[in-house]
Amino acid sequence: MTGTRSMQNLALIGFMGTGKSSVGRLVAQALDFTFVDTDQLIESRAGKAISDIFREEGEPAFREWECRIVEELAGCQKTVIATGGGLPVNPANLASLKSHALVVCLWASPEMIWQRVRGHTHRPLINEADPLARIRELLAVREPCYRQADVLINTEWRSLREVAHQVVCQFHLAQAAHR
Repeated sequence: MTGTRSMQNLALIGFMGTGKSSVGRLVAQALDFTFVDTDQLIESRAGKAISDIFREEGEPAFREWECRIVEELAGCQKTVIATGGGLPVNPANLASLKSHALVVCLWASPEMIWQRVRGHTHRPLINEADPLARIRELLAVREPCYRQADVLINTEWRSLREVAHQVVCQFHLAQAAHR
């Protein structure tokens, strides 16, 4: 992080099931920020569920939606942004987030992620014969992108409140370092 970076927002990245949305809501409340979930914004703008976008238009169309939303969010202030799991794989998306936000990656093991999401039918990327293998495969591809976050926080055995508290502390530290 350089001294010229803007820290007006906080962005949570990481794989599905790591707690981005749940933690993000708690962090936004603690900081008195607005909370935005990029997946919810996409569903609202597209007028359909993400699973329908994947099925009807394909993953590339969904990724284009992500790019448009990230560009739009660059103009926000005092916002906690919970991103979709694949959003930071696009280097332009990650660079945009880093231009105005502290980027925090929430992390968990493939096994813990599977425990958390296995009842979710709205996750198109894991609707496969061996979802745990798919989670491992996607994590291996995305890990280098996730590691470019400013802060990495393991959510494995922590409560949502503990993780949110740690995120808030990291945000305050980053803001103090950039004044």
